Amino acid sequence: MNANINSPENVPSGQSRPENRGRLLVKCPDGPGIVAALSKFLFEQGANIIESSQYTSDPQGGTFFIRLEFDCEGLMDKRDAMEKEFSSLAEEFSMEFRFAYGSERKKTAIFVSKEPHALLELLWEWQSGDLPTDIAFVAGNHEEARGMVESLGIPFYHIPANKDIRRQVEEEQSRLIEEHNVDVIVLARYMQILTPEFVEKYPNKIINIHHSFLPAFIGARPYERAYNRGVKLIGATSHYVTNDLDEGPIIEQDIERVDHRDHVADLKKIGRSIERRVLARAVKWHLEDRIIVHGNKTIVFQ
Repeated sequence: MNANINSPENVPSGQSRPENRGRLLVKCPDGPGIVAALSKFLFEQGANIIESSQYTSDPQGGTFFIRLEFDCEGLMDKRDAMEKEFSSLAEEFSMEFRFAYGSERKKTAIFVSKEPHALLELLWEWQSGDLPTDIAFVAGNHEEARGMVESLGIPFYHIPANKDIRRQVEEEQSRLIEEHNVDVIVLARYMQILTPEFVEKYPNKIINIHHSFLPAFIGARPYERAYNRGVKLIGATSHYVTNDLDEGPIIEQDIERVDHRDHVADLKKIGRSIERRVLARAVKWHLEDRIIVHGNKTIVFQ
């Protein structure tokens, strides 16, 4: 198996160990004293704040969001008591909150169909240490990706799929997800529609990628129709999957300019390149707990 250089054992000199690294994400009604209270709480726990990002939707009665990353010696021994004690502070400010811990690497499952470009980008990012996750398995409704996946020592499961056997397929996918304790599911150009029941089982845990022509050029052959229309921008969107098709909370988008000299093949090539990088960024930010979902929007602390 090819080693992933971003394992917990490989800690560069001068950096804290993963077991001492924590993250705290908070959402609450805006008001005075929130940051001071959070800082005071972490100080009293013996924690040192090493990164802080915040946002207020409206200074006059809006919603306050903050992400704090901190280092705390013996964190894993303190975590239960820390979370219990924090609950009192959270109640005072009506906070929704979540702690995450550096020693708990998230496990990822990737679903793929025939096109490999998005999958290959994720595998490269993972190999290079820039995608901090354990890839539990890759599931494909075609066999094309098996060789590239298994060459890295990652399990590959071929699960043929079509609309007539969708529920049976998702039962097998859910079984694998539970068996491998998967935290996030990435649709790397997985060309199957998920059932409402499947989506509801994994809220804000399924990340998808698609071209950004939507809502224009819905359906088949979007690049051909975009070319015929003479589009001047090509883009891609990564978002959390909801039961409103392709309308879940957007995590990341990007574009490139094109012109009349770019034919359909050129547009597809440019589109695949954008899809790769947009999906990789979205997945990385999720893994690093940089996203707070608020309604059908996201707050992304890059």
